[in-house]
Amino acid sequence: MRSGASEQGRMRLLFVCTGNICRSPLAEAIFAHLAREAGGAERYAVDSAGLEGWHAGDPADARSCRVGARHGVDVPSIAREFQQRDFERFDLILAMDRGHLRALRARAPEALRHKVRLMRDYDRPSQRGGDVPDPYYGGASEFEEVFQMLMVCCRNLLDTLEAARSEPNQP
Repeated sequence: MRSGASEQGRMRLLFVCTGNICRSPLAEAIFAHLAREAGGAERYAVDSAGLEGWHAGDPADARSCRVGARHGVDVPSIAREFQQRDFERFDLILAMDRGHLRALRARAPEALRHKVRLMRDYDRPSQRGGDVPDPYYGGASEFEEVFQMLMVCCRNLLDTLEAARSEPNQP
């Protein structure tokens, strides 16, 4: 989601990690894939960003793309740096780890802090509150572990959002 005008009426989600080349583009791609599979792609606009701009303009890390491809998930993201206006543009901002969560909440206007959540808060109950580990300095097995973790979190996130949509008084 690079422009806001055509996204009206959709739930807007932003996945955030450090450089926007490993974890957050993978989460963005997995969520979009699951929403498409569930027939709800039109209800969501997804994007990802990094707290740092080191990789702005770069494609996702090749290892993220490879692990996605092994599971039938395309990872087309191009890295960008998180912008202050993202707090206004997105309905839900998902931090990949507790450091990102703290940084985002510190930067968020007080009235918008409720939009910032930890990705693993949508994990299995025994894993909630944890970090999605950064696989950047690891190999294929670390990327696979992160993929599997994000798959569970994204599926639970989608289920949570879909359940909220079906409740009375929900937009």
